[in-house]
Amino acid sequence: MRVAVISDVHGNIFALESVLEDIKGRNVDEIVCTGDLVGYGPFPNEVIAKIEELGIKTIQGNYDDAIANRRIACGCDYKTERAQKIGMSSMNYTAMETSEENKEFLANLPFSLTLEVENKKALFVHGSPRKINEYLYEDSKDLKEVAGELKEDILVCGHTHLPYHKIISGKHMMNVGSIGKPKHGNPNAIYTIIEVVEAKVKTEFIEVIYPVDKLTAALKETDLAEELVEVFRTGIS
Repeated sequence: MRVAVISDVHGNIFALESVLEDIKGRNVDEIVCTGDLVGYGPFPNEVIAKIEELGIKTIQGNYDDAIANRRIACGCDYKTERAQKIGMSSMNYTAMETSEENKEFLANLPFSLTLEVENKKALFVHGSPRKINEYLYEDSKDLKEVAGELKEDILVCGHTHLPYHKIISGKHMMNVGSIGKPKHGNPNAIYTIIEVVEAKVKTEFIEVIYPVDKLTAALKETDLAEELVEVFRTGIS
């Protein structure tokens, strides 16, 4: 069984469309999204419409939760004034732009999803099984703690926008990266295919080029912070 996992679309319809087109040629059995459909990018409604149209199994991200429940903050970790400025601009724009119907859609997304992938049980979350906005970085002690608590064979998450696959205490711990707002050092969208073959868990991280210039041109026509243009062009926040 092959499962394509996308995450952190963040209102980037051009990245989403390009990734979905790429997935068509990968012979996958299922597509799962680990959340954050909205925020930062200028197309929250278009992204939600596409996800809903295709019936993609999707869990709630921290940004989805914040917009759906009209929170004053998204639960993100802003380390600089620049990041905070971008974040506040994004929250204001996304809250105004996202339709009431789509806010309801976001509000009804589940916190987690469990799938049987061949003979392995996989748990899909946004941040961690403990908290929707917990950052599980590849080298963090929190990742080891979560692995020790995990009942399933595989944990699949997003939120950090940085892909990895590590085996800790016999558990497969994965982050699938971000298709809409990458942080891995280039602007390409990145998603993950998970496959279980003869009880062995395999991951493939796939980068997809999408029309970044179309996104940034659209972004300039909005009230979103101009600093976001460089973020999307470089893949560095």
